[in-house]
This record gives sequence, C-alpha cells and structure tokens, in this order.
Amino acid sequence: MLRSRLTVLLLRALLVIAALWLGVLLVLSLPGSLSDEAPAFRVPAQIVLSLVILCVLVVIACIWRLLTLIGRDRIFSDASRRWVDAIVWALAIGWGLLAAGALVVTAVIFLTPALRDPGIPMALFGLVVLASLPVLLMVVMRGLLRQASGYRAELEEVI
Repeated sequence: MLRSRLTVLLLRALLVIAALWLGVLLVLSLPGSLSDEAPAFRVPAQIVLSLVILCVLVVIACIWRLLTLIGRDRIFSDASRRWVDAIVWALAIGWGLLAAGALVVTAVIFLTPALRDPGIPMALFGLVVLASLPVLLMVVMRGLLRQASGYRAELEEVI
C-alpha cells in the first residue's frame, strides 16, 4: 500500500509540473513564438495549438480525478468510466486538431513551389501517427476497465 501511495504522490507531482509547463507554453511561449508570423498563419496556428494544449490539460485533470478514485478504492466504478471516457474524447479531439493542422501545413508546403521540402511533412506525419497511439491505448484501457468493473460487480454479488 505504501508503494501505491508513493506512486500516486509522484504521479500527482508530475501532473502538476506538466500542467504548469503547458500553462506557461500556452500563455507565454506560444504567442511569442508565433508573433513574427503573418496573421493569416499566426491566428489559425495559435488557435489549433492552444486547443491541443487545452485537450492535454483536460487529460491531466481527468487523470487527477482517477487518482482520487484509486485512493478511495472506487476505480472500478461508473465514475471512473466517465473520467476515462473524457480522456478518450479529449485525446481524440486533440489528435483530430493536430492531424488537421498537419494536413493544412503539408498542403501549404506542397502547393508553394519555394517551400517544397518533404522533411516537415514527413515529421508531421510521424507526429500524427505517434499522437494516435495514446488515443488507441486509452480505448483499449477503457475496454479493460469495463471488463474489470463487470468482474468486480460479479465478485461482490458472490460475496
């Protein structure tokens, strides 16, 4: 039990650090990095990137709630499934925004003769593929949680 509490405490500390880092990125770094760009690029890029960061912050908040449920020994409940569903939706929305942004950037690069370089589109493709992994992993984990919750309910009926 001590190891579990230590792990939860460490994870909460890392979630706080990640949320603070994303907050600084959202408020200070992102607007400054895009300030030299043309408004036609800057505004859509800032909106898409800000929404992706907000989706990750939602995931962090949901993980925090799941850790609270673990502490109360209610992880195999309907409440936990709702938080896992929220994680899946936030990750899916963030992935969709990232994929759409990557598609637009790739189209601009390939439609502008002076910019035709396959390096950035290939990097964006890899980023989109890698970003799909947490979404799919959470879908699998949601199925496992649903199955484990059913087993726990059956076990409680037997006892």
